[in-house]
Amino acid sequence: MANAALIGCTGMVGSHILTSLISSSAVSRVDTISRRTPAAASNAPAKLTTFVSDDSSKWSEQLSALTPTPDIFLSAFGTTKAAAGGFENQYKIEHGLNVELARAAHDAGVKVCVLISSTGASKTSSFPYSRMKADIEEDIKALGFERMVILRPGLIAGTRQESRPAEAAIRFVAGWAGKLHSSLKDSWAQEADVIGQAAVKAGLKALKGEVPAGSEKVWLIEGKSIIDIAKE
Repeated sequence: MANAALIGCTGMVGSHILTSLISSSAVSRVDTISRRTPAAASNAPAKLTTFVSDDSSKWSEQLSALTPTPDIFLSAFGTTKAAAGGFENQYKIEHGLNVELARAAHDAGVKVCVLISSTGASKTSSFPYSRMKADIEEDIKALGFERMVILRPGLIAGTRQESRPAEAAIRFVAGWAGKLHSSLKDSWAQEADVIGQAAVKAGLKALKGEVPAGSEKVWLIEGKSIIDIAKE
């Protein structure tokens, strides 16, 4: 049985990661750290413990103090340029908290880190968002977890709580493409609940050392492979 800690638990993917962790018979305890109480807490599952604070400077201290120490640290934490008030602030928040919390997890003795990143993450990308995602990946890799799992979904299909009209239009197209045939969608768009399932399953596999050859330290899962992991 594994213990897990999750940040980003109230977001589109993170809420599904939390649901998958709670429903997994292989997970005995789940700790979440967030600004808002996750919806799953309303059912008061016995394995779930939540820490809610608007002051994110308290998060790493809380993570470091968790007992028992989590085996798996999962992050689906992110924000938007609009919510942050510009890309500079978005980078400061998203990169800063992801790396800070991952460092706290590593220093506490967490063995596996699972990070939700994004397709196209690259330090040489012409898009600042993609460069930021690459920086987060590389800086967490450098911490030296026993194993790290990076999921790079494409378009995240599903329903967001916040309004993103342009993205919603593309998700609508993805939904219709998937109804016609999964092959028209799976390589470039994945459902949020499927990503959540894949994150948990991959994290548990990594904890047991069940990773593909050549991925002993860092296991990168992209596109349709995310769906394949979720189906296992």
